[in-house]
Amino acid sequence: MNYIKESVCPYPITFVLTFFIFLHTFTENCKYNQSNHLERIYRMAKYQEYKNLNLTSLAEETLKFWEEQNIFDKSLESRAQGEKFVFYEGPPSANGVPGIHHVMARAIKDIVCRYQTLKGKYVSRKAGWDTHGLPVEIGVEKSLGITKEDIGKKITVEEYNQACRTEVMKYKDLWDDLTVKMGYWVNLDDPYITFDNKYIESVWYLLSKLNEKGLMYKGYTIQPFSPAAGTGLSTHELNQPGCYRDVKDTTLTAQFKVVRNELSEKLFSEVDDELFFLAWTTTPWTLPSNTALAVGKKIEYIKVKTFNPYTYLPSTIIMAKPLMNSYFPEKNAELLLEEYEPGQKAIPFKVIGEFTGADLEGIRYEQLLPYAQPEEGDAFRVILGDFVTTEDGTGIVHIAPSFGADDFKVAQQNGIGALTMVEPSGRFNDQMGEFAGRFVKSEYYADEDPLRNESVDIEIVIKLKTENRAFKAEKHTHSYPHCWRTDKPILYYPLDSWFIKTTAMKDRMIELNKTINWKPKATGEGRFGNWLENLLDWNLSRSRFWGIPLPIWTSEDKSEQIFVGSAEQLKAEIEKSIAAGVMTENPMGNFVPGDMSKENYETFDFHRPYVDKIILVSESGQKMFREPDLIDVWFDSGSMPYAQLHYPFENKELFETNFPADFIAEGVDQTRGWFFTLHAIATMLFDNVAFKNVVSNGLVLDKAGNKMSKRLGNAVDPFETLGKYGPDATRWYMITNAQPWDNLKFDLAGIDEVRRKFFGTLHNTYAFFALYANIDGFNYSEEDITFENRPEIDRWILSELNSLIKEVDESYANYEPTRAGRAIARFVDEHLSNWFVRLSRRRFWKGDYTEDKISAYQTLYNCLETVALLSSPIAPFYSDHLFRDLNKVSGKRSEESIHLCEMPLANESMIDKDLEERMEMAQQYSSMVLSLRKKNKIRVRQPLNKVMIPILDEHFKDQVEKITDLILSEVNVKTLEFMTEDSGLLVKKIKANFKALGPRYGKLMKQIAAAIAQFNNDDIKKLETVGQYSLNIAGEEVVIELGDVEITTDDIPGWLIASQGALTIALDITITDELREEGLARDIVNKIQGIRKDTGLEVTDQIEIFIEKHADTEGAIKNNYSYICSETLANKLELTDTALTNGEMVELSDSINVKIKVEKVS
Repeated sequence: MNYIKESVCPYPITFVLTFFIFLHTFTENCKYNQSNHLERIYRMAKYQEYKNLNLTSLAEETLKFWEEQNIFDKSLESRAQGEKFVFYEGPPSANGVPGIHHVMARAIKDIVCRYQTLKGKYVSRKAGWDTHGLPVEIGVEKSLGITKEDIGKKITVEEYNQACRTEVMKYKDLWDDLTVKMGYWVNLDDPYITFDNKYIESVWYLLSKLNEKGLMYKGYTIQPFSPAAGTGLSTHELNQPGCYRDVKDTTLTAQFKVVRNELSEKLFSEVDDELFFLAWTTTPWTLPSNTALAVGKKIEYIKVKTFNPYTYLPSTIIMAKPLMNSYFPEKNAELLLEEYEPGQKAIPFKVIGEFTGADLEGIRYEQLLPYAQPEEGDAFRVILGDFVTTEDGTGIVHIAPSFGADDFKVAQQNGIGALTMVEPSGRFNDQMGEFAGRFVKSEYYADEDPLRNESVDIEIVIKLKTENRAFKAEKHTHSYPHCWRTDKPILYYPLDSWFIKTTAMKDRMIELNKTINWKPKATGEGRFGNWLENLLDWNLSRSRFWGIPLPIWTSEDKSEQIFVGSAEQLKAEIEKSIAAGVMTENPMGNFVPGDMSKENYETFDFHRPYVDKIILVSESGQKMFREPDLIDVWFDSGSMPYAQLHYPFENKELFETNFPADFIAEGVDQTRGWFFTLHAIATMLFDNVAFKNVVSNGLVLDKAGNKMSKRLGNAVDPFETLGKYGPDATRWYMITNAQPWDNLKFDLAGIDEVRRKFFGTLHNTYAFFALYANIDGFNYSEEDITFENRPEIDRWILSELNSLIKEVDESYANYEPTRAGRAIARFVDEHLSNWFVRLSRRRFWKGDYTEDKISAYQTLYNCLETVALLSSPIAPFYSDHLFRDLNKVSGKRSEESIHLCEMPLANESMIDKDLEERMEMAQQYSSMVLSLRKKNKIRVRQPLNKVMIPILDEHFKDQVEKITDLILSEVNVKTLEFMTEDSGLLVKKIKANFKALGPRYGKLMKQIAAAIAQFNNDDIKKLETVGQYSLNIAGEEVVIELGDVEITTDDIPGWLIASQGALTIALDITITDELREEGLARDIVNKIQGIRKDTGLEVTDQIEIFIEKHADTEGAIKNNYSYICSETLANKLELTDTALTNGEMVELSDSINVKIKVEKVS
């Protein structure tokens, strides 16, 4: 909304005023004793005044104050007896540098926690560090120049893990620095650390409880495996954002030669040459591991005579009938087989037989690539599979049991053996002949390796083409999973892994999820909810070195097993082993059970290789060795509600009051990461949710909407940003620019705009208050003027202020800080600065220290203080600084910081919706008229004669009558008249908004548009008043809203018309000579005021004015002589015939220039 920016009667408020010059304005009629008042001015503390706004230095100063006065600690101490609000910090890994997206995520957390603190709640905020897992290990391997295979050879496991322990805290200081500088209040002195022995002990306890519930098992299955990382992955890791990517691979339809025997003889009718099954694959590298072909039992298959397109040899093939046209164009059916010539593109074919899948079951075929034979089970025969479809391929599926879950399952059901011709490294094994040692995915090679540009898939295809075993090869784009940490393709690989039976608790997880307040709701119901609906068991095993070891010891014959759930239990089991003569000493000998001191828990190390050396003894006396794997790092972080408190070994009561969390927040990528693991563990072990409310924030993209990365050069340095723009502007921009759960297109220009428009406006409002409060000696020592006795403008802004309190409080409470921030910014700009201060400024800089002036000061003070309180969760530095600037003079509050205060409560008795409505009408009418002026280049200082407003109803008329003077003053118009809508003066037109209606009604649009075009004035009035209008189109109810139409009003000759929603105003633009002269007089006043300012005159200095005569201005000056003098404090105004030597030439309009000279009266 564009409110008046140029004053009708401007008076510069930025003059440097001193209270000595202003003393004469206090008269004998002042309500308060003048001598006492003057004495107070001399003695009172001054509100701090600033030359300019520097948010960065202001934040540094505030941060120093917080640290010196321990404000964070005091905010906790002062709420220690209050209601608890439980917050969990999702642990970052400190082996990477923080980015600008971390500022976003941490700002959301801080805002919610600060708000809840303002509400009087105790909000403990414990920091945490995620210290295990692939990110750390990959970083160490890169820095040491090694691979996983080198661990235990070139470097010991002990040395490697020590390097990991160092690496993981590599950038801790940077993270701490960012946390402090951005104002994120969290306890960095006592964080939970996932490599800490106490933390690990709690994790072991949780695993032992899962085992007691029968939710742990070991299984040999096909699992996602990352050769680049050297470990298996869980399904939730595979479903991190960006893991599935479109890739272009070589695909092959291979020919599997049918073995002719008694069972298959029925297929060889009319076959004179070789007979083949056609099977399609997107992964030719799996063909050496093929051991079966699967068909659909009821699918129809055909036998086709044709020629191989590569060798030109005659071939008879079998494939699914519904997919025939993908291989044999219908037009080629007319070609004769006997007329085929090798090399011709159009290859003839002839269907010579049909079967069902059931007819093909058991048929044997020759091994396609006979490099090795399965050691167990049958192989190379056709089996039935219920997963076979005719959506693509040939309707015959190549089965490699080692590289697909469906393949593995169907092979087991049919007694089919397996071939695993690929090593865990991603290379073909030594049995693979000419392909031995080659990576199956070229992405596994180093960038500089020449083989990086070679494809083993293509080489396999070439080999099969030459052997007459390839029928069709082509490029195909499909979605393929990649490792979330290495960015390399994964393989599905047979692994002997430990699993958590999450599927057993799936229904309960879904049920509990429905009780969680997800922001946005769509994430909880969609992304997270759908994930739970399709839940698989959790693969817990990781074949790595740095992480929490599985606390499971198993006997060599696998008959006996023990889950260790505590350090005390492990020590006791080792003692049994020593007694049995298996171990000679106890590595936990110095550990004292029951002693929870840090020193006691540092007497041993749960990590590898130490835990691997522990050999326990079973009840029957067998040696038991630890299961070699580590656990999924996501289980580490999902255990934090318990392990951060060392539950259940310590803090049982504290845990019970801190579980579940009231609130957590992380990026959307955690939906299937931390959010899931928290929810899964809490459901399985505590039959409860882990969190009640969650904000899942979106991505922070560059301003063009691209993902930020160092490689692309579009990443934003958070430290540079905070240093240049300050943390408050950065936080405010990130929170108010878009909802937290929407992706943010980050633009530094947006922060600068926030700094200028919001903080600049608020700062200027405070500067205005401080300037005049210091002059008048206002320190809020007077009793509050009662609400009823305040002028309407004060009552209005206080009504809006209390409405704002309600809206902001509700928004924060509903985890919608964007809505809160936008409401505050709108209040400061549209209501406080652009309306209240501007309309009230004469009350501050003119007149006596009366009740009206005191009311103005008190009102503005309360607005500033309340805005600071409401803004403090988002802008903690500036709001505290503003609060302290106000409070150190007034002493109204005992709190030393705004963050020790409580959230203001709305005073319902001050909220006057009728008053708010009519003031909004005044703003809207003013905005419309000023827009008309600007559009038609009519200066605001040029008075106009009349505006007319159509009456909607009696309440409307009553409201407008009460603001008539205000509207006229704002738009510089003499009179306002009402007119009825049936007067015929206003002719409104309406048409359909196709952009709004089209997506909703599509095929009905023409009929709807025609119906809207028939609206008369009554119909339009009803739509404007009610906000919607119902139509019946083709038997369907169509609800038309204001946004669905475009309403215009025809101009009246000599008038301009503007409409906004239900409001319409007509402006008389006829300018009489009298109006023109008055406008020129106002322009002259404006220029004189500018000269006063430029020459350094004080606002109270008396002056004399000399103006060179000009035919176009002489009448304006003479007829407005008194007005010009009173407005400029002129004792004398003289028109001169002679040229002024020291005057200043000013431009009043495009055609009028006059010289003015201003002299101070001595």
